[in-house]
Amino acid sequence: MEESILTSIKQLLGIAEEYEHFDPNIIMHINSVFSILTQMGVGPAAGFSIKDKSAVWSDFISEESKLEAVKSYINMKVRLLFDPPLSSAVIECMNRMISEFEWRLNFAAENKD
Repeated sequence: MEESILTSIKQLLGIAEEYEHFDPNIIMHINSVFSILTQMGVGPAAGFSIKDKSAVWSDFISEESKLEAVKSYINMKVRLLFDPPLSSAVIECMNRMISEFEWRLNFAAENKD
C-alpha cells in the first residue's frame, strides 16, 4: 500500500494517525504548500490538493528522484505553519533548509528532459 500524504505528514509532526482533531488545519497547510510547489513547476501542471488521507505521494509526483525532497519540503513548511519551533535559531535553520529545497526543486523542474 502506498503512503498517505496526510498520514505521513501527521507522523512527522508527532500526531497519531487516528487523532483527527487537527486534520482540517494540517490539510489546509499541506494544500498551501502544494500550491507553492505548483508555482515552482513541481507536480501536476494543473495543481494538486488533498481532501483526506486517501491521497498518496505518487498521486502528486511520480519522479522518485524528487519524491523524498518533496516530502521533506512539505514537512518543514507545514511544521512552520502548524507548530513552529520556539527557538529562533531552529526557525532560521529550517528556513535555510526550506530555501535550499526550493532552489533544488525549482532547478530540477526547470531542467526536465
